[in-house]
Amino acid sequence: MSETMKSHLFYQNRQRRPVLDQAKGVYMWDVDGKRYLDGSSGAMVCNIGHSNPNVLDAMRRQMEKSTFGYRLHFETEPAERLAAKTASLAPEGLDKVFFVSGGSEAVESAIKLARQNAVATGEAQRYKVISREPSYHGCTLGALALTGYAPLTAPFDPMMRPMPKIPAPRAYLDGLNANDPATGHHYADMLEAKILEEGPETVLAFIVEPVGGASTGALVPPVGYMQKIREICSRYGVLLIHDEVMSGGGRTGHFFAAEHWDVAPDILVISKGFAAGYAPLGAMVAHKSIVENVLNDGGFLHGFTYAGNPLACAAGLAVLEEIETGDMCANSAWIGRQLKAELEKLMDHHELIGDVRGEGLLLAFELVADRKTMAPLPAEWGAFNRLVDIAYENGLIVYSRRTRGGYLGDHFLVAPPMIANKDHVSEIIDGVDRSLRQLDAELPAERAKAS
Repeated sequence: MSETMKSHLFYQNRQRRPVLDQAKGVYMWDVDGKRYLDGSSGAMVCNIGHSNPNVLDAMRRQMEKSTFGYRLHFETEPAERLAAKTASLAPEGLDKVFFVSGGSEAVESAIKLARQNAVATGEAQRYKVISREPSYHGCTLGALALTGYAPLTAPFDPMMRPMPKIPAPRAYLDGLNANDPATGHHYADMLEAKILEEGPETVLAFIVEPVGGASTGALVPPVGYMQKIREICSRYGVLLIHDEVMSGGGRTGHFFAAEHWDVAPDILVISKGFAAGYAPLGAMVAHKSIVENVLNDGGFLHGFTYAGNPLACAAGLAVLEEIETGDMCANSAWIGRQLKAELEKLMDHHELIGDVRGEGLLLAFELVADRKTMAPLPAEWGAFNRLVDIAYENGLIVYSRRTRGGYLGDHFLVAPPMIANKDHVSEIIDGVDRSLRQLDAELPAERAKAS
């Protein structure tokens, strides 16, 4: 299909892309035969790479048995097996699993379970869910109310109940040392201050990405932050929800990113890499005491038609088996360190790069106008879109967003599949380097327009 052919599809905008023909491993090909290295795993989804034969075989076997079984009519073996496997990977005590089809559904499920738990335990006055600014937790209205990303939320503000926000711990922008526990405590104390400001008796939960996703660009929290927010939530009876939609599934070097800090939430959510793009799948995993409270009070008033779909669960189970047998978490950590080091070396050649950050194969670099002050590039230059397009023309796919509330701060996620090797690292770095050189060559014209 050419760009001039009519399409009946619509998504965010009118931009057209080539038609996908096939994908295998870390590569994708369009119908004209051009090859692209999937340097962002789609939207940080295809964790185990494309067209894994073992996953495809598992899906074929399940398709021959059943592709759908409604949860109120049947229990299914794939759903039960995947739930048991997921619980075994989750922190101790989180052993109740609720399947969904994606990240937004998982977050929506988590906040509704938290709310029903409060009602069931005689604390119906608790309804506020604190989140961070910036943040992204999903596109449904409930999840969007938690999101701190104005371009996505502003049009819908009249339709939502505002939820309190605290600043994300962006030490690199605030001139603070992320390796100093005092920095972590500084940002965590903002959570306690917000709980006190709102009234502890009204605060239901705090939701946080252990390693940031699209809104903060793979932000790694300062030392001491994750442990301190856990302690604060416990002290005030506030449920801690970990949003591991993007960071979960092994991408950071552990199956769940919070394992880096040895902290456990009360509820966690996962999607994206959970089934790695082979089927729509996500999960909410909750502490058994929370689930028992809700079930004893009449049941969980929530659900989705495709929850626990046997085909999706068969795919998810096969994905988890591939992650384990391929030792992909360890590879993410090892290759991620190499990729991050090479991205940092690019800073010597590109003054535009102000920061490189992330964990494992969830990495990002941010462009700035001035590295000393971390002043962002002018928004009207549109660098966050232009660099993606240049890289795409060069056969490399990366993912961009804006760090500073969605309006400023051009950052780019580099998150190839967890099967990436050293040759892929070299190819990614070459693509980023060439694309940055081309962008830098175009910027004088933008500077001239601004002067």
